[in-house]
Amino acid sequence: MWWWGRTGPTELERWVAVSVGTILRFDDIRGYGFISPSEGGDDVFVHANDFGLDRHLVRSGISVEYEAEDGERGLKVATVRLIEGQPPARTARPIGHDPGAGTATGDDDGLCDVLASREFTTEVTETMLRNVPSLTGAQIVQVRAQVVELARAHGWVEA
Repeated sequence: MWWWGRTGPTELERWVAVSVGTILRFDDIRGYGFISPSEGGDDVFVHANDFGLDRHLVRSGISVEYEAEDGERGLKVATVRLIEGQPPARTARPIGHDPGAGTATGDDDGLCDVLASREFTTEVTETMLRNVPSLTGAQIVQVRAQVVELARAHGWVEA
């Protein structure tokens, strides 16, 4: 390697090796996508888990800084981070937030969209129809009921 005789690159050399690119396409269901390098060249594979806690913010068109390495099927991300100053993927409210109260009431300080039950049910149904068109009506009703129950238990939908 170019750092012959040392155990690896210095912190400065690692910083210089960082590339910038844009998420070209990202599949939320499968949890992976590709980065299009700003300087051109081959697209770079990226998995949702590479973003750590920011994985819920990943979407097509967002800018990232990354380091790439050779993988079994081509270039893949070694490290990646979202470039700050970009709008969030969704408007979110603190979990347990009562719009009239002004502060979060839950112990968790994370953010989550809190939807009306009917709106959530519609989104779940549309997602299943769009992504698994072979589901029967009875299967959709069963899955939807379980997902809505889970969402209520976590406070993701209004009661």
